[in-house]
Amino acid sequence: MILPKFSELKKFTKSKEPTNYQYSIAVLSDTASQFFVSALDGYGRKEKIKFEIYEAGFGQIALDIINPDSSFYAEHRDYAILLTATEKLLEEFQKLELQQKEEFANSKKLFFQNLIQKIPASTKIILNTFPRIVDNVFGNFNASVLSSFGFQLSLLNLEMKKLALANGNVLICDMEALQNFTGINERIDTKFYVKSQMAYSLNALPLLVKNYVDIIKASEGIQLQKCLILDLDNTMWGGVIGDDGLEGIQVGELGIGRAFSALQRWAKELKNRGIILCVCSKNTEAIAKEPFDKHPEMVLQLSDISVFVANWENKADNIRNIQEVLNIGFDSMVFLDDNPFERNLVRTELPQVCVPELPEDPSEYLSYLNTLNLFETTSFSAEDNNRTKRYQDEAKRLSDKKSVNSIDEYLGGLEMKAVMTPFDDFSVPRIAQLTQRSNQFNLRTKRYSEEQIKSMKNNPAFMTFQINLSDKYGEYGLISLVIGEIKVRTLFIDTWIMSCRVLKRDVEKFVLNEIVVACKNNDIKEIVGEWLPTKKNIIVKDHYKDLGFVEENGSWNLKLENFNPLTNHIHKIEKNFA
Repeated sequence: MILPKFSELKKFTKSKEPTNYQYSIAVLSDTASQFFVSALDGYGRKEKIKFEIYEAGFGQIALDIINPDSSFYAEHRDYAILLTATEKLLEEFQKLELQQKEEFANSKKLFFQNLIQKIPASTKIILNTFPRIVDNVFGNFNASVLSSFGFQLSLLNLEMKKLALANGNVLICDMEALQNFTGINERIDTKFYVKSQMAYSLNALPLLVKNYVDIIKASEGIQLQKCLILDLDNTMWGGVIGDDGLEGIQVGELGIGRAFSALQRWAKELKNRGIILCVCSKNTEAIAKEPFDKHPEMVLQLSDISVFVANWENKADNIRNIQEVLNIGFDSMVFLDDNPFERNLVRTELPQVCVPELPEDPSEYLSYLNTLNLFETTSFSAEDNNRTKRYQDEAKRLSDKKSVNSIDEYLGGLEMKAVMTPFDDFSVPRIAQLTQRSNQFNLRTKRYSEEQIKSMKNNPAFMTFQINLSDKYGEYGLISLVIGEIKVRTLFIDTWIMSCRVLKRDVEKFVLNEIVVACKNNDIKEIVGEWLPTKKNIIVKDHYKDLGFVEENGSWNLKLENFNPLTNHIHKIEKNFA
């Protein structure tokens, strides 16, 4: 992937192409931000996102946020970008007395903390870390001097990350890491800064705004990459296993093998984070699996791979088969292959799949992939660690499905069990994650932070339900959630989300039965739902109709007095098996 230049991004701002998403963004900066705003607008349009951008006055971050009558509050802002520069910090730091310098990081943390508390909880805030400036007042000794700028800057970057950790609606753009990619001389043009007070050069702006757009896309569940599909020969190891044999492939700590081992370690870390790893290789399966089983220096093991496909068929067709097992969108997939022919084939036949143009030299694979930021996320939960086994189990289920005569026989044979309970503290991170990531089986596509989920969990005006599922193959984990708002003997379904992994398994019927029981226990006479269409949730267009709801004035209503429980193949159990 090659980023467009700033001049090309400006052309996108005039684009009349249709956009799929629209968000209101406030940009509040302590340096000149007009070029940043222009680049953000352009890159957003390139990604089919329209940003309605409010740009605060130069250096007026605190004034705009503290003043309730400022233009910042004139309308709802989906995101507030607080764009702050290290150069401004240094100017402020140099005016302080010794004791104030020693307390600088803490005072700035309190400053940002105060601003965060004043911004409405419905607005997500994007803070940035601060790229390092070496002022050389103490030289290398700055790391040992509490009152040095370098020491305080390191402390402040840690405090910014802690702020995001403690506040679910605060996200971080890691400019400290971005400068590691670009170098300080690429990040800032010092002559231009002196003249214009713009802390980011025109050359650096495309990468900078890409990262902001990546954060917003991840937060909104847009085009999240969930799956990494790996070729093997000359991609995961050097050489061809079928020709060179187990002893002849290059992987490990000698020579170019180090590059392949580093790539495998990266892939394994992604797997541990919850990214699905798959293999798609032109090979004889038994030969392709041999290094995973027998090579002592292989980092990846077969247990790390959710779907392993090795044959002599068309790779695009094999990726289609992988997609069928995983039941995720092609736009959620990244395919790595050293062969330009295979890359172009997949790009042509499956244009939604992300296919990076790997460098010719394997030693450059990982550094190149790191610049692409392919797997941006705004959440992580303990359940992500278990994703590989769940998809391995799903492959077994699909195999069984092909061997039975009817869907009823198949579903009955799965021996499904479910637990349905109100939200609990342990599941809040995962529940928030589902609201942020789910797009297909999502009736209203409302995104919620952990704080908002906790608030609804504790509010008697809401009924909340989380559903865990298991079958004879293993645990699905938390696969569905419902948030209902009580409105005078009526339950309005604010949110109904279900994992696409359990589509067509009667889960929605089981869930509705249990919701009806809960409603009757609370003297609720009617359930009301609605479908708000998006580009991705067309699969639930008839969700309420199929469950027996009646359409009235744009909403779907279910009177409970005549409701008969829906037949399904799921057995309810009272204790959590997860």
